[in-house]
Formats: sequence, C-alpha cells, structure tokens
Amino acid sequence: MEENAVLEAKATLKYARISARKVKIVADLIRGKDVSEALSIVKFTPKASSEIIEKLLKSAIANAETNHGMNSANLYVDQIYANQGPTLKRIRPAAKGSAVRIRKRTSHITIVLKERQ
Repeated sequence: MEENAVLEAKATLKYARISARKVKIVADLIRGKDVSEALSIVKFTPKASSEIIEKLLKSAIANAETNHGMNSANLYVDQIYANQGPTLKRIRPAAKGSAVRIRKRTSHITIVLKERQ
C-alpha cells in the first residue's frame, strides 16, 4: 500500500445524448480549475452541454464528500474528458424517394476531482 496515495473522486455519465465534440468545448473551460470556479463557469456558459456538465460536477463533489471524506473547499477538476459513445442511426426521407441517414451521437463524460494539498 502507498502511504501518500492521492485520493480522487469520480463521476461518470454514459450514453449522454449529445456529441462528444460539443461537450469538449465546455470541458476545456473548467479543466484544472477549483470546483467553485468551475461551477460558476459552467452555470454561465450558454452551451447545451453546460447543464449536463454542471449536474455531473455536482455529483462528483457529492461523491468526494460522501465516499472519500474530502473537503469540498480544496477540490479541483483534475481530469474531465468526453469520449464518443454509440451512434443511434435514424433514416429521414429525402428527394426522389431516397433516404438520408441521421446520426444521433452519444458520449461518455467523466470528471475526476482531486484535493489540493
């Protein structure tokens, strides 16, 4: 066992109905920031993914306090990443009896919080 193992709290959202590309825009804004600052950034960012990330960030904070006994005042966003999930394929009628494929993309979003020393 390591003596100075750094505790980390995690929260993951799978199969979010938003493309990973849209999530990464907001994720890049809060990476490395303190939790309180990250929450305020996400709250006032007018993007579709900011509401999802805000909810996930609050979940990660709750995990840190409840499961690991960490102090929320010392937490910061160590990692945040969005990977591509499975794509739902749908078909839409198009001109001359043809069909166009609609790709409804999903993503898996993960937030890792750590405590500052």
